[in-house]
Amino acid sequence: MAEGKVALITGVTGQDGSYLSELLLDKGYTVYGLVRRTSQPTLGRSLINHLLENPNYHLINGDLTDQSSIDNAVSETQPDEFYNLGAQSFVPESWRSPMMTSDVTGMGALRCLEAIKRVKPDCRFYQAGTSEQFGEVREIPQTEMTPFHPRSPYGCAKVFAFEITRNYRESYGLFACTGILFNHESPRRGLEFVTRKVTMTAARIAHEVDECLWIGNVDAKRDWGYAADYVEMQWRMLQQETPDDYVIATGRTHTVRDM
Repeated sequence: MAEGKVALITGVTGQDGSYLSELLLDKGYTVYGLVRRTSQPTLGRSLINHLLENPNYHLINGDLTDQSSIDNAVSETQPDEFYNLGAQSFVPESWRSPMMTSDVTGMGALRCLEAIKRVKPDCRFYQAGTSEQFGEVREIPQTEMTPFHPRSPYGCAKVFAFEITRNYRESYGLFACTGILFNHESPRRGLEFVTRKVTMTAARIAHEVDECLWIGNVDAKRDWGYAADYVEMQWRMLQQETPDDYVIATGRTHTVRDM
């Protein structure tokens, strides 16, 4: 158990953020989730509504595009661990909004690191990476030593986040690391992703709402894992004696057709 530890999580309302919140609360942490201030404060929080009555779970306002709000969040919460899961993570949207994607996904990581460096340099930092950093596959399997060749603005932003995290680790001695996660799924996955498209359409066909599923390349291969397992790996990375970067994957691929 980690009684008395404090964690700060960005992207707390998403799939990984909700599972990580549950994991840390079960381990005795006090958990703070960073959320943007909106005129509809309950909008988009369905995955964490069941946690809001827990006395050790708190939401605080902040924005990855605003350095002062990140500084204030770190100063207010004094976290032992900071998990940066926040991002604009939908690849097609990164082509429509490349500058916003870069600001949130890439520069957002830098703002988190700057806040830790200035305010609480003993805080351990986890940066959420992605297999999209590898992009055009040049070797199989990909490892921590595989060169990056991103093929989207989202992938490029994540490569920047990876490199700046490593740079702050090496230059300032921060305990900062990146988990390069391959696809990980769950019932909490967003409906814009292929696994949820398949399951949702299957349900609609079963209820005679739809007649068929329209999908792209059914022979595309993906390494799919389970999100709740992967957030435990994120936590384990911050429990090591020394910080390092790790690929998190099952090591097995399946096609969309298989699914």
